[in-house]
Amino acid sequence: MLTAKHRPKVIPKELIGRALPWVHIAISNAKRVLLVIFHDIKPEYLQNYLNEFCYKFNRRYFGEQQFERVLVASVSYKNELGIIYDNH
Repeated sequence: MLTAKHRPKVIPKELIGRALPWVHIAISNAKRVLLVIFHDIKPEYLQNYLNEFCYKFNRRYFGEQQFERVLVASVSYKNELGIIYDNH
């Protein structure tokens, strides 16, 4: 059985920008988007806001392929409500 091990590492404050710089950039961008666009973030919706940011962040380089990818995603999407109602 394969088990993953997490090895936490404390990074000194002066070296934070060097360790995983894109992680820090992504986090600061997410904070800025949430504060500027949504102003008042309710805790029950925070995960939805973060999901939306991650979705957009992961697709920032799609360019011309974006429409085709959305089309494929919409055609292959399985509605969970139908599954719930079919079982009753």
